[in-house]
Amino acid sequence: MDAAWGQFIAGFSWLEYLCMGLMVLIGAAMQGIGGVGYAMFCAPLAAIFFPALVPGPLLAVGTPLAMLAYLREREALSGRVAAATLVGRIIGTGAAAALLVFFSASMLSVLFAALILIAVLLSSIGWRVEPSTCNLSIAGVASGIMGTITAAGGPPFAIAMQHLPPPTMRSTLGVVFFAGTIVSLVALAWIGRMGPQEWLYCVVLVPWMLVGFLISTRFAQRISKALVRQWLLGTASISALVILAKVGLQ
Repeated sequence: MDAAWGQFIAGFSWLEYLCMGLMVLIGAAMQGIGGVGYAMFCAPLAAIFFPALVPGPLLAVGTPLAMLAYLREREALSGRVAAATLVGRIIGTGAAAALLVFFSASMLSVLFAALILIAVLLSSIGWRVEPSTCNLSIAGVASGIMGTITAAGGPPFAIAMQHLPPPTMRSTLGVVFFAGTIVSLVALAWIGRMGPQEWLYCVVLVPWMLVGFLISTRFAQRISKALVRQWLLGTASISALVILAKVGLQ
């Protein structure tokens, strides 16, 4: 373990490790409260300041976080919602690899970020996205593509699930994110982008994730459905804007 830790800190200073840990803690707390937010918060920041964490290590840390979210409110799970979004997520993950053959990651990132901003704007002025099987499946496909390319697959779900009861949304997304991130990690390992070094990054950041999730437990049941909806639309908007800014800086 000492050798592994030495290998980790050889690439990062203690200050950088602290910043990465706080980033993961805040993201985990956001997801524990609003159902999404971990990847939407962490992925753009990590891509700018800690690119070694994107996408594999962040996805790996998010896997147990997703399972914890499900276990905490498992009685509220909706099988219909979970099935529709999960099937779409798996299809989207596979589609991401095909799309990257024809389009650059930057182009796809800009496209999806723009679509998310349009959807948030329409939702804000009265357009109601019903959590139907069709809409949830489409959101799953978009999430699979965005999650694999940018490690932030939450915005499409934020749009499609904004009118679900918060406990149902959080527990269902826990199942979806858990299964979806495993598929993404397998795909990344297959192409050589999830090796021992990436797993080490995951291990040393998991404690920060656990603290963030514990913090969220104190607040999750106290926040109203209306506030959770505003949270979802806000985090989706910020995530899309940060993705656009990141592409613009490249």
